[in-house]
Amino acid sequence: MTLAVEGLRVSYPGHVAVDGVDLQVGAGQVVAVVGPNGCGKSTLLRSVARLHRPDSGRVLAAGADVWRLRPRQAAHRIALLPQSPLAPEAVTVTGLVRYGRHPHQGLFRQWSREDERVVRESMAATGVLGLADRRLDQLSGGQRQRAWVAMVLAQESPVLLLDEPTSALDLGHQVEVLNLVRTVADAGRTVVMVLHDLLSAARYADLLVAMRDGRIVAAGPPREVVNAGLVRELYDVEADILEAPSDGTPVVVTAR
Repeated sequence: MTLAVEGLRVSYPGHVAVDGVDLQVGAGQVVAVVGPNGCGKSTLLRSVARLHRPDSGRVLAAGADVWRLRPRQAAHRIALLPQSPLAPEAVTVTGLVRYGRHPHQGLFRQWSREDERVVRESMAATGVLGLADRRLDQLSGGQRQRAWVAMVLAQESPVLLLDEPTSALDLGHQVEVLNLVRTVADAGRTVVMVLHDLLSAARYADLLVAMRDGRIVAAGPPREVVNAGLVRELYDVEADILEAPSDGTPVVVTAR
């Protein structure tokens, strides 16, 4: 499913957080949104996910304006994993993933074998099927994050929004989650994620979107847009840009 953001302007009282953003994302693409703290990255995702109404502009999923859809209809198109999700106390991995089926339930549509199949397949895809009966608070950070991603997958929305999915994870768990994101996109879903790590963004994204002060200052394939000037503009630091020996991915080495 394609995702289009057109002229999006989003504000809080006394502050414009997203200012005139345009973005086009194709099905099966991974988009990484980067930039300094407070630049509007998370607000952009919240507005796309119908959690913060924009002042102007549109968000289109497969051509439909998501802000004109009913909440359940929008949830069938777009799913969001926020920065710090909260789970009910003592919930198991299976119990958490089952929450992803909520948009598919209704007065005349109760839990079914189809729901159970989707839950199990989502858990298998994220490698948490063996943790099905474990409580979330008993898992490592990487395991918990994979369980949350499984819940989002179970929603079966073709567009996934992930806000800092690797925050507070060690290097091994970061790679684990980002490889999973890549696999999800390769299966046809569209993924837009906010990342702080420019190296990870360059390695895993098809399209890198750099924001500062609520605006997009650069967008394109990482090899085309990641340079010393961009790093300076975003973070006010000097850096050398090297190429990874294995695949030419841009590697940012900051100056002392």
